[in-house]
Amino acid sequence: MDTSRLLRTTGTVIAAAGLLLSGCTSGGSGGPRAVASSEEGSAAPSAQPTSDPAAMRPYYEQKLTWRDCGVPGFQCSTMKAPLDYANAGSGQDVDIAVARRPATGPGKRLGSLVVNPGGPGGSGIGYLQSYAGVGYPAPVRARYDMVSFDPRGVDRSSPVECLTGPAMDKYTQVDQTPDDAAERARLVAAFKEFAAGCQARSQKILPHVSTVDAARDMDLLRAVLGDEKLAYVGASYGTFLGATYAELFPSRVGRLVLDGAMDPSRPAVDLNRDQTAGFETAFTAFAKDCAKQPGCPLGKGSPDAVAGRLKDFLRKVDAQPVPTGEAGRPLGEALATMGVIEAMYDEGAWPQLREALGAAMDGDGESLLALADSYYQRESDGKYANLMFANAAVNCLDQPPAFTGPDAVASALPSFEKASPVFGEGFAWASLNCTYWPVKATGTAKPLTAKGAAPILVVGTTRDPATPYKWAQALAAQLDSGTLLTYDGDGHTAYGRGSDCVDTAINQYLLEGKVPADGKKC
Repeated sequence: MDTSRLLRTTGTVIAAAGLLLSGCTSGGSGGPRAVASSEEGSAAPSAQPTSDPAAMRPYYEQKLTWRDCGVPGFQCSTMKAPLDYANAGSGQDVDIAVARRPATGPGKRLGSLVVNPGGPGGSGIGYLQSYAGVGYPAPVRARYDMVSFDPRGVDRSSPVECLTGPAMDKYTQVDQTPDDAAERARLVAAFKEFAAGCQARSQKILPHVSTVDAARDMDLLRAVLGDEKLAYVGASYGTFLGATYAELFPSRVGRLVLDGAMDPSRPAVDLNRDQTAGFETAFTAFAKDCAKQPGCPLGKGSPDAVAGRLKDFLRKVDAQPVPTGEAGRPLGEALATMGVIEAMYDEGAWPQLREALGAAMDGDGESLLALADSYYQRESDGKYANLMFANAAVNCLDQPPAFTGPDAVASALPSFEKASPVFGEGFAWASLNCTYWPVKATGTAKPLTAKGAAPILVVGTTRDPATPYKWAQALAAQLDSGTLLTYDGDGHTAYGRGSDCVDTAINQYLLEGKVPADGKKC
């Protein structure tokens, strides 16, 4: 249920850092302190806290050794970075896994294009090998080496670990809409157990996985790839990572695309509430479409009527979970809600959701459970990717907790339920998870301006559930060189999702440096 601030491009952008809704704000908000970057060769920037440039020089001058990845066309390597940038000379390092697909040609090579899929916690290497390196527009792949990395704490790069598979199964089933004091206590206990598991299994890396740390790693990557400027496409939480990089290293900004943008100036509670409203907008679009389809399991009528029937269904499975065919994993309200949320990221999943809801209403929860498992990245063998663990670890460092405790959540419930009658209560309670985190936050919410940076392209989708459109408007306005490109559509992010207008504008920017007119709409 850790959807809190989980901004995935493939279907995980909730960011509340909670159980069921462990990501309801889409990717950590909270900006870095302003940094004056050093432009002397590959010297390290003087960030807060400052690190010794002499100690940083070996990192900036390291050479990558490329090897076969086992995936045709791709090469892999490992980059060293300081565990703690404030003590770069301590000798304690983290290994950052990197992958690339060399430019295919024809045309003059433009350098490296680093991509990030979001999360926080999404594997950049997985995204590169499964999509970006083979699915980005051919002219872009022809001119750029396609590159990505697993940020520190993620998958192949010193991953954060928290719970075993069986323990995670129990965690994802905890009721996230508590009806009484006993259920509240169980929810709080689950958050505490999750946090304690992270501390026990990942104590060394846990204080060093902030977005600022990842952005500094990205500058190391830029240098060791041999690029004077960073060319970058970040989606969802990846926009916050990219904007943080631009704030830290404005003079090293090349062509940056921030798609499905976050607003770094919004405190955690506001981000979570905004995202709650975003998912309500997405569900309303789904409800309108479902009511037009023959056999919509939620019936006909207005979106409010459709939403009411979904809430009735969720109340029923809260009282009496539906069998799924898996022992110990019935479909209760928590997993059912997460299955619905997973389908909100992409309108292409709406037919699957209609079918899954219909089956669950008839007593078979297998298909809706499969959607929830996709959200949590649970494999058929019961093992989980570390997405949810890294997601919480990054979010809880990037900003102070949204709430101080259960009483504060209870006070905020009316505003969350106003934002979303369907999801508001669960998103509010999910926002409690960072309250019990074992490491104190190092970031705070603040605008990012990246003064002096080259033009940065910010992309927003009008009915994006995970990163509401107003966030893109806000980030484009904050960045001194920000330009806003708007996609009037559904789903999370815009590039490569079927709009020729969007793709053409982004391709021209990446290939020619041509920035679309500020405010261009597609």
